[in-house]
Amino acid sequence: MILPVTLTAAAAAAIINFWLAMRVGQMRVKHKVSIGDDAGGPLTARMRAQLNFVENTVFVLVLIAAIELAGKGGSWLSIVSAIYMLGRIAHGLGMDGGKFARGRSIGVIITMLTLLGLAVVAALIAMRVL
Repeated sequence: MILPVTLTAAAAAAIINFWLAMRVGQMRVKHKVSIGDDAGGPLTARMRAQLNFVENTVFVLVLIAAIELAGKGGSWLSIVSAIYMLGRIAHGLGMDGGKFARGRSIGVIITMLTLLGLAVVAALIAMRVL
């Protein structure tokens, strides 16, 4: 069974995770920290941005796959997935502060709404309401 939304979302997630990991690596080189963090500095912020992505994205991908497997996906699920990924990029940039600082809160809001919305849809599907 092919799950196009799930596959596309997983591919996007892999690319974003790669980008976040590269940003961590750049900061490690810049601050000469090969192991550990910089005690709350910019390296720690980038590490947290990547870990926060991983912590949340696994649930989003599982919910997307489950909804798609239940036959309740469609274009709305693609749109939700795309908005989620854009929110995660905003969050990653926002963790650096500066002119993109607002991206952090935008990313958090999008993440929480996506998780909650997909969880509600999945529960309604499970209860056969949808």
